[in-house]
Amino acid sequence: MGSTYESALKKFGKAAELMNLDHGIRKILEHPKRQLIVEFPVTMDDDSIEVFTGYRVQHNVALGPAKGGVRYHPNVSLDEVKSLAFWMTFKCAVMGLPYGGAKGGIKIDPKQYSKKELERVSRRYFSEISIVVGPDKDIPAPDVNTTPDIMAWFMDTYSMNVGYSSMGVVTGKPVGLGGSQGRTEATGRGVSTVAALAAKAKGVDISKMTVAIEGFGNVGKYAALIMSKEKGAKVVALSDSKGAVYNSNGFDIEELMKYKDEHGTISDYPKAESKMSNEELKTLDVDILVPAALENSITPEIAKNVKAKIIVEGANGPLMTGADEILNEKGVLIVPDILANAGGVTVSYFEWVQDLQSFFWKKAQVNSALEEMMNNAFEETWKMKEKYSTDMRTAAYIVAINRVAFATKKRGIYP
Repeated sequence: MGSTYESALKKFGKAAELMNLDHGIRKILEHPKRQLIVEFPVTMDDDSIEVFTGYRVQHNVALGPAKGGVRYHPNVSLDEVKSLAFWMTFKCAVMGLPYGGAKGGIKIDPKQYSKKELERVSRRYFSEISIVVGPDKDIPAPDVNTTPDIMAWFMDTYSMNVGYSSMGVVTGKPVGLGGSQGRTEATGRGVSTVAALAAKAKGVDISKMTVAIEGFGNVGKYAALIMSKEKGAKVVALSDSKGAVYNSNGFDIEELMKYKDEHGTISDYPKAESKMSNEELKTLDVDILVPAALENSITPEIAKNVKAKIIVEGANGPLMTGADEILNEKGVLIVPDILANAGGVTVSYFEWVQDLQSFFWKKAQVNSALEEMMNNAFEETWKMKEKYSTDMRTAAYIVAINRVAFATKKRGIYP
C-alpha cells in the first residue's frame, strides 16, 4: 500500500476505533471492491502511436452505484486513485447521498496534447472502462484537468456503444446536454457554505474574517468568489501553481478571474500588494485558510507555522499525515475534505436525478438544495464531534461509517 492510501486508512481507523466499529465491517471498508487498470493505444496528430495508462477504482457500493471523478495528471497512480475512491465513499455517505465511492484517472499531462488528441484519448479511455460504468453502476464526473467537454465525449462514447443516448452515465456535462445549472461552482459553493458555518461555530460572522486560498482552479476561484461576494469575507491571498498574491484590502475576484483567463496565471496580477510563495500563503495571519490545490500540501512543518483559526479543505487530502495532530493541538478547527468539498458530488447527484427524470431545475433551486444539504451535513458532523469529544474529521467519518455500516449489515454478505 502506498503512502496516500495508508494515510487515508489512518484517518478512517481513528474513527473506527472511537466508535468501536464491528471488525468485519472494518475489514470490508479497508479494501476497495474493484480496481481496473487499462493500457490503451491512441493515434496522435502526426500519426505516431502513444500508449496511455488509465484507472477506475470502485471502493464500495453498499449505498448505491459508485460515484467519483476522473482526473488527467502526469502523477496519477493506482494508489492515488484508490485513496480518492475511498474518500468518495465517505464523502457521499456524510452527505446522505445514495452512492458509493469511485475514482478514475489517466496518467497524462493534457497541456502537451491537442484538443483532437485529448478527445481520442478520452473516448478510448471511456470505452476501456465502460465494462464497469453505467448510470446504475458507476457515474464518473470531472476532476483535476477534466472539463464539461470531456464529460460530453464520455457520454457520447458510452451512448454510441450502447446504441442510445444515455445522459445519466456521467455528470458535470455542459448545460444543454444534460448538465445541471450550478454544477461548475458547486464545490466552491459548498466550501464557502461550510466556511461560514465553521465561522459561526467559532462565534464570529464570516463577513468579519480574512481568507487565504491556495489554488485558483475551479474550487479555489469559486470559493473565493462566493465567500467574498455572497458571504462578505475579505479574501486577501490567492495562489496558483506559479505563486501567490496578497492584498490586505482583499481582491476583486471577478477581475482576478478575468486576469487568469487572459494571462494563464494570477502570479503577476498588477493590483497585488506583494507576491509570495504558496508556502508563505499557508502561514499567513488570516482567519480562514482554504487549501484547494492537490493532496499533501500542508506538511507537519508548515502546520507548525499555520496561524489560521479555521482550515476548510477544498482539496482532497491536503493535510499530510502528522499535520492534523499538530493543528488539532493548536485548536485549529479543520472542516475535513469529505464534508467541505462535497458540494461537487452533491450537485452531481442533482444532475443525475435530473437526467434520469428528464426534468431540469433552475439554478436557484440547485443552490438552495445544496446549501440545505451542506447545512444538514455540517450540523450532523458537529453533533457527532460533541458526542465523542473529537475533531471534525473523525466526527465526519463516524457519521459516514455509520451509514455505510448500516447498509452493509442490512444487505448482508452474498452468497
